[in-house]
Amino acid sequence: MLFSSPALADEAFVTAQGADALSIVDLSKMQTVATLPIGGKPAGVAVSRDGARAFITSPEGKFLTVIDAATRTIEKRIPVEGGPLGVAASPDGKRVYVADLYGRRLVEIVLAGGAQRSVGVGAMASGVAVAPDGKTIIVADRDDNALSLIDAATFSRVATIPVGKHPFGVTIDASSARAYSANVESDDVSVVDLASRKVVATLKCGSRPYTVALAKGRVFVANQHGDSVSVFDAESLAPLETIKVGEYPEGLAVSGDGARVYVANWFSNELWAVDAQTLKVLGKAETGDGPRAFGAFIRDAD
Repeated sequence: MLFSSPALADEAFVTAQGADALSIVDLSKMQTVATLPIGGKPAGVAVSRDGARAFITSPEGKFLTVIDAATRTIEKRIPVEGGPLGVAASPDGKRVYVADLYGRRLVEIVLAGGAQRSVGVGAMASGVAVAPDGKTIIVADRDDNALSLIDAATFSRVATIPVGKHPFGVTIDASSARAYSANVESDDVSVVDLASRKVVATLKCGSRPYTVALAKGRVFVANQHGDSVSVFDAESLAPLETIKVGEYPEGLAVSGDGARVYVANWFSNELWAVDAQTLKVLGKAETGDGPRAFGAFIRDAD
């Protein structure tokens, strides 16, 4: 294990699937400063809002790894049957939600005590996002071409919303008003109004969009086959730019202040930093083999 003393800097927790490991990148230096062995082909990642923990899914290992982010150590591994993939943490950090790719369900794990329960969702459940207000959870039901809308209080599915073809990565805006799904096989993003539970716009982007992130009033979309990130104005939904990045971009996440967008490039084994305002590439860091970073992978030092 590579290790250096934790510093007060923003960090990226990047799942390196090919390396069966987690790469921790110091974002002030754009340098990998620690590598933790995870196992089970890690893919999904969620950092708690307070930055205290990171949660890593291992679809082939059938477990969730809980990381103490400050000490960069593994706290525990929690068995999750099926194919745990997408993961998100509740705003208070007390619960973790894991999409079971094979079991048509979303699993809730209560960290204190480890109790689990599940709710049925659609086929090939992939991305998961929790609204900032904590009231709503959305799950991308890849093979149903739909999103499942879960009421967090009752932990029940309250709606199914048709979107584009094969939705995978999902996110919800800061006001908990709109959700966005990257639809891999229709090369577009569905914009969903959560109050009306309807798609209000469709954004055409590059080839095989995988994930979506929001920063500086803009929508960023990672295009796997385009080696690019599409950028849209979040209010007008007009296209603004297409940024060339590394090879086969997958994970997208935003710094705590919204100033930077980070792109994990699976085939080129790099994490890129992009200025969310100027859209210029600010730096690159080498990661472990096969960085997926599917989820909210940034730890804000503040």
